[in-house]
Amino acid sequence: MKTKQIAITLGIMCIILTFLIMIQLKTIKNASITVGNSFTEDSLRNEVLRYKELYDNSYRELKKSQEELETQRQKAAKKDELSSKTEQELQENNKVLGLTDVSGQGLIVTLQDNQNVTLETIGALDNISYYLVHDEDLRIIVNELKNAGAEAISINDQRIVPTTSITCDGNVILVNNIKLSSPFTIKAIGNSASLSGALLRPGGYIETLNSTGIITSVKKSDNIKIQKYDGVISSKYLKIAE
Repeated sequence: MKTKQIAITLGIMCIILTFLIMIQLKTIKNASITVGNSFTEDSLRNEVLRYKELYDNSYRELKKSQEELETQRQKAAKKDELSSKTEQELQENNKVLGLTDVSGQGLIVTLQDNQNVTLETIGALDNISYYLVHDEDLRIIVNELKNAGAEAISINDQRIVPTTSITCDGNVILVNNIKLSSPFTIKAIGNSASLSGALLRPGGYIETLNSTGIITSVKKSDNIKIQKYDGVISSKYLKIAE
C-alpha cells in the first residue's frame, strides 16, 4: 500500500515538475525573443541613423558642388561673353587691316596697256610710255578710291594694306613686292556711286588716262570679293604711347 502510494505521489510530482519545467522553458524562450527583438530594433535604429548621417553629409557635399559648379558656369559665361566681344573686335580690326577676306558693293577698275601702239605706228615726237600703265597711275587711282571712301582695295588680288608699296621694276610693277603686269584689275569695296563719281568726274584721272591712249574700264558691282593680305604686317618703329 505504501509502495503504491509512494509511486502515485512520485508520479504526480514528476508531472508537476515536468509542467513547471515546460512553463520555465516557455518563459525563457519568450524572454529571449523579446531581447532579440529589442536588439534587432536597436541595430536597425543605429543603421538608420548611420545612413542618415551619410546622406546628410553627401547632400551637403552635393549642394556645395552644385554651388561651385554654378559659380564656374557664371565665370565661364562672362569669359565667353568677353571672348566673343574680343573676337568681334579682332575680326573688325582684321577687316580694316586687310587680314581677312571681305565682300560687298563697290567698283571694278581695269587699266590696260594699249597693245595697238608700237614704235612704228606712233609719231617721231610721240612717246610710247604714254600708252603704258605706270606705277604712278596705280597709286593715283588707289588714292582717289581711298579719298572717296573705299574700305578695301586690291590690285590683281594683291590687298592694299598700310604697308603696301607700289613701285616700278623694269617693265613690271611691284605691289607688296609681287610682280604684276598689264592688265591691272583694281577692286574697291565701298559706296559704288561715290567711288565711280570720284573716278569718272570731268577732268578726273580716268579721263586723263583715256586721253593718253591707255585702255580703261570702270564697272559697278553689288558683290565684289577681295582676298586678304597673305603677308605679315610688322612695325619696326611703332610702339604704344605711354
